[in-house]
Amino acid sequence: MKIVALVLTLFAAALGALGLLSPTRLLDIVRHFQSPAGLYVAGAFRVILGGALFFAAPTSRAPKAVRILGIIILVAGLFTPLFGVERFHRLLSQWSAQGPMFLRVWAALALAFGLFLAYAVVPKGRRARRTLLIRSKP
Repeated sequence: MKIVALVLTLFAAALGALGLLSPTRLLDIVRHFQSPAGLYVAGAFRVILGGALFFAAPTSRAPKAVRILGIIILVAGLFTPLFGVERFHRLLSQWSAQGPMFLRVWAALALAFGLFLAYAVVPKGRRARRTLLIRSKP
């Protein structure tokens, strides 16, 4: 689960980085989720990420924080499909109307959050090398 959590947190950070560089491209990606199926995919991503964080927490650098964030993300994922396509469309319209600087600020927060979670998931020392599948020298 550590590898799954690491990959998904880095993916979330990459989306944040994309939003910093090109807010319009990030909006184009997010618009693909404006359907019931898209909301289910987004919810599934959150559920998988939350579950991976929850199960990776005991060996992480910040076990309590990672476990709590995992639970919050998992619950948010379960409620994502209930958000509704119309409400999602209105929210996306409001966000895009705020301009690129507004989107960049939120993207920077997503980048920072994703990098924090990636850092927190990887344990310190020997366990970190084993987690990342790097063979340690005797």
